[in-house]
Amino acid sequence: MHIIIVFPKTGQAESVRSILRKGGYTVDAVCTTAAAALQAAGDLDSGLVICCWRLADMMYSELYEYLPQGFQMLLIGSKSQIAERETEDIVGLAVPLKVYELLRTVEMMSGTYTRRQKKRGQAPKQRTPEENRVIGEAKELLMERNHMTETQAHRYLQKRSMDSGTDLAEAAQMLLSLMG
Repeated sequence: MHIIIVFPKTGQAESVRSILRKGGYTVDAVCTTAAAALQAAGDLDSGLVICCWRLADMMYSELYEYLPQGFQMLLIGSKSQIAERETEDIVGLAVPLKVYELLRTVEMMSGTYTRRQKKRGQAPKQRTPEENRVIGEAKELLMERNHMTETQAHRYLQKRSMDSGTDLAEAAQMLLSLMG
């Protein structure tokens, strides 16, 4: 399972990463902004985002809304923040964080992830270098012609991909064909 950790302070994120590493998990990205987390998530097909209530550039709920389908969220915050979370799809853990609780919660969410993958009958898909090149070219074209940021261009491609029922590389190829 892919794991992305997002906290405004690097020290907090590194503490969580250290706990997860000791528990046998691999962390794919440590970010200090939601935009960086979205970019990291865009390069993955699914996984888990561990974050706090308020990030430098948006609230956890906005980040959750923008995450690609297939991502789960673990919100770490005060008891009142956890109680106020806007959707029950987001799992919460209250501070002070207990190592055992964090590892058990990630294990539980990892089990959910594995069951979803099996249910879909899919193994996690790794993109080929050619697919990554096509996606990169499509993003660059959108950034140049439409004055988008890389995150906006990626979200645009994701939306086109979902709307057309194709994977991200196919959507990028269609965009390049139309705009090229």
